[in-house]
Amino acid sequence: MSLPTVLPEQYEEQLAQKAGHIIGEFAEFDLPELELFRSQPQHYRMRAEFHVWHEGDHCYYRMFDPQSKQPFEVTDFPSGSATINRLMMPLMEAIIASQHLKKRLFQVEFLTTQTEEALISLIYHRQLDEQWQQEARALQTQFGIRIIGRARKQKLVLDQDYVTETLHVDGRPFHYTQVENSFTQPNAGVNEQMLAWAGRTAGEITRTASSDLLELYCGNGNFTCVLAGYFNNVLATEIAKTSVHSARENFRLNGVNNVAIARLSSEEFTQAMNKERAFRRLSDIDLDSYHFSTILVDPPRAGLDAGTEKLVQKFDNILYISCNPQTLKANLSVICQTHKVAKAALFDQFPYTHHAEMGVHLIRR
Repeated sequence: MSLPTVLPEQYEEQLAQKAGHIIGEFAEFDLPELELFRSQPQHYRMRAEFHVWHEGDHCYYRMFDPQSKQPFEVTDFPSGSATINRLMMPLMEAIIASQHLKKRLFQVEFLTTQTEEALISLIYHRQLDEQWQQEARALQTQFGIRIIGRARKQKLVLDQDYVTETLHVDGRPFHYTQVENSFTQPNAGVNEQMLAWAGRTAGEITRTASSDLLELYCGNGNFTCVLAGYFNNVLATEIAKTSVHSARENFRLNGVNNVAIARLSSEEFTQAMNKERAFRRLSDIDLDSYHFSTILVDPPRAGLDAGTEKLVQKFDNILYISCNPQTLKANLSVICQTHKVAKAALFDQFPYTHHAEMGVHLIRR
């Protein structure tokens, strides 16, 4: 991870350039007006990870300059949340003061929330013992945080391995457990806007007729918890066990009771939908009982595989959330043979970088 140059006075200019690039890249698809969803110009990242460099009895956070590739000391992190910036230097000072906490420490990872919870992972090139646990517990109490210690084939959870985030979507709070070392949206403020956009789009889809939703790559239920209120029933899929567990807990936290979740990859689910293969993990789910009008996909950077492209084309409405415009563009070249883009949005999850998160609503031609 490199340190982005955070220049709040240049935020609008960089967003305009990013939007202009997207409009040009997707010109062949005759996009409607691109909706722009802005980030806070600083303190927007809820996660961070830093290498730790040792010089004698001193140690410090270290990153690498993306141009020169040279390391440099990090004493603040303008793109990081206010909680990360409040904790990072006092925490390092406390670690330096303890021979046992700093010995062979090589990485520190922060996971924070808008409600100021913080989970800190301390990662070592040595096995951790009872003395480490005692000093880490004192550190945990001192800063009001939760700590996890990691080493090769070792994970010590002193209290719990998650934080609970609260996201406000169109005035309603949604609560999410976010587990250490599992994917969560890094920019909570933009995530709230992304969820609101998806919710409003779902409301438009279901305004005239109620129906069911299929969601692939549901993760910890980030979108599912919000969209479930717009559909009769939701069937969601996710392959990672930790994410499936988090999703079920998040459904419970938010009173969502119309969702079934299956631990399947998109390729496996496509085979099940096409009745090419039966899965024991679907044994308690009757696919034929659903009346799907809409599919939501939020794939990894590789985008949709060819089989999933064909699957989504069977739906009247497609909501596609993309973390990689290049694979989205490739997928649209196939999907737009049967569908057209009704709405398009740019969510600025990563200001001051080339990265662009997009949302597209497609309807059958």
